[in-house]
Amino acid sequence: MAIRGKLLVSATLIVIVSELAKRNSIVAAALASLPLTSLIAFVWLHAEGAESERIATLSGQIGWLVLPSLVLFVALPVLLRQGFGFWFSLAAASLATALGYGCLFVVLRRFGAQA
Repeated sequence: MAIRGKLLVSATLIVIVSELAKRNSIVAAALASLPLTSLIAFVWLHAEGAESERIATLSGQIGWLVLPSLVLFVALPVLLRQGFGFWFSLAAASLATALGYGCLFVVLRRFGAQA
């Protein structure tokens, strides 16, 4: 698929989630919680003729990296509910997530795994 088509499909999904969030946050959250980016990447790779092993490797690496990404979804609501402003909370949660990624890479390297 051409890059314009990929961009259109990907952007449409983001817009759908943001519009749903205005009407029904639980439905938007359910849709956003799906690994849509990963699913789209797998489909694009397959459509472009990537070997199954390449898709399997990407999937396994994404699996490891989901763990530190969860930090964002714990830290952000905690900070917001503690009364911190949105931008500060987003920055702090993002920094905590980045530190989580760094720690995971150190641990994986120590045990010889790859992410």
